[in-house]
Amino acid sequence: MANPLLETHELPPFSAIKPEHVEPAIRQLIDENRAYRERLLDGLDQPTWDNFVAPLEAEEDRLEQAWSPVSHLNAVVNSEALREAYNASVALLTEYNTEVSQDRRLYEAFQAIADSPEYDQLSQAQRQSIDYALRDFRLGGVALEGEAKKRYGQIKKRLSELSTQFANNVLDATQAWYKHFTDPQDLAGLPDSALEQAAQAAKQKDLEGYVTTLDIPSFLAVMTYAEDRALRRETYTAFVTRASAEGQKADGSSAAEWDNTAIIDETLALRHELAQLLGFNNYAERSLATKMANSTEQVINFLTELAEKSKPLAEQDVQQLKAFAEKEGCTDLQAWDLAYFSEKLRQADYALSQEELRPYFPAERVISGLFEVVKRLYDIDIVPVASFDSWHPDVRFYQIYKDGEHIAGFYFDIFARENKRGGAWMADCRVRRQTASGVQRPVAFLTCNFTPPVGETPSLLTHDEVTTLFHEFGHGLHHMLTQIDVAAVSGINGVAWDAVELPSQFLENWCWEPDVVPLISGHYKTGEPLPKDLLDKLLAAKNFQSGMQMVRQLEFSLFDFRLHAEYDPNNPKAPQQLLDEVRDQVAVITPPAFNKFQNSFSHIFAGGYAAGYYSYKWAEVLSADAFSRFEEEGIFNRDTGESFLREILQQGGSRPPMELFVNFRGREPSIAPLLRHSGIDEEAA
Repeated sequence: MANPLLETHELPPFSAIKPEHVEPAIRQLIDENRAYRERLLDGLDQPTWDNFVAPLEAEEDRLEQAWSPVSHLNAVVNSEALREAYNASVALLTEYNTEVSQDRRLYEAFQAIADSPEYDQLSQAQRQSIDYALRDFRLGGVALEGEAKKRYGQIKKRLSELSTQFANNVLDATQAWYKHFTDPQDLAGLPDSALEQAAQAAKQKDLEGYVTTLDIPSFLAVMTYAEDRALRRETYTAFVTRASAEGQKADGSSAAEWDNTAIIDETLALRHELAQLLGFNNYAERSLATKMANSTEQVINFLTELAEKSKPLAEQDVQQLKAFAEKEGCTDLQAWDLAYFSEKLRQADYALSQEELRPYFPAERVISGLFEVVKRLYDIDIVPVASFDSWHPDVRFYQIYKDGEHIAGFYFDIFARENKRGGAWMADCRVRRQTASGVQRPVAFLTCNFTPPVGETPSLLTHDEVTTLFHEFGHGLHHMLTQIDVAAVSGINGVAWDAVELPSQFLENWCWEPDVVPLISGHYKTGEPLPKDLLDKLLAAKNFQSGMQMVRQLEFSLFDFRLHAEYDPNNPKAPQQLLDEVRDQVAVITPPAFNKFQNSFSHIFAGGYAAGYYSYKWAEVLSADAFSRFEEEGIFNRDTGESFLREILQQGGSRPPMELFVNFRGREPSIAPLLRHSGIDEEAA
């Protein structure tokens, strides 16, 4: 049987990839890589870049080119057969990667290059990639012997299984609950766009009327606009108990089969054990070995300082919200009331609602405006490709050109649908690297979950969703505009995790600029840009509840970091207990006891953010300060744009992030611009 995953393609042949292709291809490529590595090591007297590192990189890229589309398909068109093939392959890859990271001969070959005269003749990117490889060998347990080495492999394999199961449980629990309505009055308050989406969701389930779900667009619409408080409470309860013992299915039966509690406990124990095998005191220390932050104390102090400066404003936000809700007749403000009354308060204070903005932000207009923004900043052209292979009719493909040269490409998959993982993310499809036949162009997957078009009505975005789109595109540019030809440090590869959010958060700033909003807005019926009165209200409302938003993110960050830094294997603290402690310290609103937020906290239990969620705030300091240079010199100043392109986006992970930041900003980062952008008075704080 021909297997498309074993063939060479410039872009993945998505329509030809079947679940039955996956495990055989991954198994064969691993076997071939293993044999190739042994032959390479057996035939070497003195390893060099050309006879050792470059051929290894090429072989690993073959495996990555097969795995990347499979991993992506598992996230965006999940099915039982694909999930089984994916899970089996993840186990194989985890075992293989552990084997590679503990290969003493491989490690010694890299060390021999580092110790050789050739090292000083290599490019900066080549030297950095070798330094990172040696670091990762040490973090991969290359120095371990006997039982410790065996145990490390067992832990890595099990952690991979747990991560996959956690994500599957969240997806299954999310999809198992929905609510069916036949009378639109039951959904009073919901805007037309949300009702149309609910009607479409009902049709997809072969039901009459309307269906609301726990997918983010539907969930947020109910929480923000539904007048029926009991419905808000029921929906909120279903959402915050997902993947817990308290979770429920659509028919009211228990969804405890997807409870992630035991997975969390086992994950934390294994991460701690793994960190100690490598000589770290805890997993937070292990996490920081590849980040900008120098110590666990530095991270805790950073988050605590931000909380101290933000909490007074957050408390003002809450008091204002409670007073407003009381005037509206709600004297016992609860978690399921927050979004509802916050939206009413926003309208009362600023005469502005996200729904009022939505008609002015059709997805097509936002996308064309986004492309215009990055053209002005970096002098790049983005061109749609009419014919390409895809996994869904909604997907688009674009190519990026600079100075007439085709330099990159990306897939856009921005609408929510069944069997697609929630959230928004960027992932790499192809990485830029030097090959025997030239430079391999980088290609990205850019994925969001916005409300799709309904009937004649196009997809209309809230301004919050506009910023999400800009955020993910910022990640994409980091991956695609790199000029580094060494895969290990090309694009986002090799970038410290707490700096990787810099380009994404940085690009969000343009969504708020008065000169940019006309580029990204246009009423879907008339084409009229956002009127000045609405623009003024939007800008005036920019920092609406910014204190509450800040402490919420700090709550997640501190919970994640302390969970890993303070873990005691002899007396493990229940995650809920620690979360309650963190909330006592920084939160201004305490969720109900049944809230099991941690059970669906996929960032840290099924993503790459374990002991690293603080990275969002860390990088926000960098991005706010970087943008402040544009505020000083002009938001479309070509020299400033070229400087950011040259010093940050094109460099990938080839240099330490602090060095790159200083090269761009002329100094180390300051916290002041972030506080100013968030409306927090540093002196008052």
